[in-house]
Amino acid sequence: MTKSAGSRSNARVLSQRRATTLEMVRLACPDAAQCSLISESFGLPTLDSDGIRDLHEKFIVETATALGEGLGERAMQIHLQRIIGAYVGSAHGAGQFYSRAVTEARDATAKSANDLRDEDVDGPVGFDSAAQRKREFAADMALQAHALRMTAEGVVAAYEQVVGERWKPFERPVDNPRYAVDRKAAALQMAALG
Repeated sequence: MTKSAGSRSNARVLSQRRATTLEMVRLACPDAAQCSLISESFGLPTLDSDGIRDLHEKFIVETATALGEGLGERAMQIHLQRIIGAYVGSAHGAGQFYSRAVTEARDATAKSANDLRDEDVDGPVGFDSAAQRKREFAADMALQAHALRMTAEGVVAAYEQVVGERWKPFERPVDNPRYAVDRKAAALQMAALG
């Protein structure tokens, strides 16, 4: 009995899972302006956003050109679909990790501003506070998330160039026999109603 309940809940989870889109990446990862501000504020290197994007776009286009004779049009589309999906998924994961790092840095900074909390007092002279370390970590994650965002944007642009249509994440249809039976029953009932 427990197994069937668990398998039903797994089926629901699978059917509700959304594929990662480039728009989701753009919402989760910092853009070039924010990345530049972070680099200035923390003394980090400034990334060549356009260079990263262009390099990855060129890489995918050259890869497709090299595979052109060996793969048919549909096979190329499927192959690139998978590759682009991996880049976009990686960028989205980095963006989510960056968001969590920012939240932790904000929380630690707010706690350290409270003079009544002894556990959040700065460490010995010459050492950074825990809040400062969290802010610096979040800044590092911002650069990583931005770099991966630019790779995702580059490969998505290359996909459109090679395939001739906008990239969309692959969404596997979930076979859920219960819903198929429900639909058939609903169709029979509606037919009976006239």
